[in-house]
Amino acid sequence: MGIDVRKEIQDFLSSRRARLTPDQVGMPTFGGGVRRVPGLRRHEVAMLAGVSVDYYTRLERGTLKGVSDSVLDGLAAALRLDEDERTHLWDLARLANAGVKTMHRNVPTRVRPGVQQLLDAITGAPAWVRNERGDVVATNELGRALYSPMFAGPGRPVNTARFTFLDPAAREFFPDWAQTARDAVAILRAAAVANPCEPGLVTLVGELSTRSEEFRTWWAAHDVRSHRTGRKRIEHPVVGRLELTYEALDLVADPGLTMFTYGAEPGSESERNLALLGTWAATERSERSAAV
Repeated sequence: MGIDVRKEIQDFLSSRRARLTPDQVGMPTFGGGVRRVPGLRRHEVAMLAGVSVDYYTRLERGTLKGVSDSVLDGLAAALRLDEDERTHLWDLARLANAGVKTMHRNVPTRVRPGVQQLLDAITGAPAWVRNERGDVVATNELGRALYSPMFAGPGRPVNTARFTFLDPAAREFFPDWAQTARDAVAILRAAAVANPCEPGLVTLVGELSTRSEEFRTWWAAHDVRSHRTGRKRIEHPVVGRLELTYEALDLVADPGLTMFTYGAEPGSESERNLALLGTWAATERSERSAAV
């Protein structure tokens, strides 16, 4: 089972076109009144991209094979694509040219000993590593403590999207659940094109689509994100509210793996709660050792 490349292209381009208005792109409107369809019309995108209407229509019908970089650049500019969406467009073009099977690669499910040693050396901040489908493949002690409700769930491998959509605890754990959930979908949508036909990803998307109406709705929106930096609010069952910033770092020697680290504003209540979480995690470790 794989993705329908033509439909992916068609839905992505049409959804990007539908979200824009003539005012947003500096284009005059004529005749007044309300448009019968949302967003820009095809001939307007074609004009902005510097191509003919017939040519743009072919593109939006799913034909990106043989399209030049200059046309892709024009298309990205016309549709006001951000960096993640541009990357997604180029992945779609490569997929159209090379085929689904040739782009398939295995997803790593563990880290090298050196990466785990690096995680363990980070003692003052939560840190963990995930693969592109959201499986948590390694953590340090504080990272595991931060996401303890996720590790307490029954699903294996531990997966951020599965926890977010299928574990009731997630809606309390993430005060901004809807945004967190939409972000998870956008990450998986980008991964599905960057690495099509990956069995674990296909299975995960199928499971979430079957069991979550919200996932199905947001999956159809074709939004894509990578989320390299940002803020995260967490309602932790042990220490309470945490407002953290995070940074993501791709592991260059391990393609497909990304490390996340979290920090709190110096002097804030979140910093104090994070320190308390570290104490709790150390106590839990000591109790486990004593029980062995």
